[in-house]
Amino acid sequence: MKTGLFVAFDGPGGAGKSTTVVALAERLAADGLPVTATAQPSQAAIGQLARTRTHEFSGPTLACLVTADRYHHLHTLIRPALARGELVLCDRYTASSLVLQAGLDEVPESFVRELNRFAEPPDLQVVLTAPGEELRARLAVRGSHGRFEDDPTGVTREIALYERLSAQLTREGLVVEVVDTSPGVEEVVSHLAGLIGALWSQGRAAV
Repeated sequence: MKTGLFVAFDGPGGAGKSTTVVALAERLAADGLPVTATAQPSQAAIGQLARTRTHEFSGPTLACLVTADRYHHLHTLIRPALARGELVLCDRYTASSLVLQAGLDEVPESFVRELNRFAEPPDLQVVLTAPGEELRARLAVRGSHGRFEDDPTGVTREIALYERLSAQLTREGLVVEVVDTSPGVEEVVSHLAGLIGALWSQGRAAV
């Protein structure tokens, strides 16, 4: 039985997911929590194929690659860590598939949801975002990480898709926290550390 806490971080390109997860993991570990920070697509071979070949693969093909890596990642890393009672922070999860594959790549949402049917929902879904102009400025400095960040109109579309998805997931009963990262990493990490720390304490009290 799972005894840990699973937190997923999604959001448009440039929102600061990777930076936030790394800084937050350091903060929570310093607070004494057993933290495992990871990302999807994973470092496994199929994950690297999905991550680095977005210009070659698209539509259902990419959706299947991403989901196959997700199940492998769940089996080999996430579920074992949760079973050990750890706090798992994952940079991208199923919400990204619903936005990138169903939204931007126009794969039917029903197909994407069916692919991910056996991927358990996170205990907390964090959606990181920022104003469009700021996201575009960050991407200009950082550079593109793949096809989805090459399209100049992609930022606006991603923001809208994540806004709609956040509301939809909330209606479906998922705990969703939308966070504007424009105030800076320190403020964002402080806010999330407090929120996650409280959820962790609640979970420990319930065991």
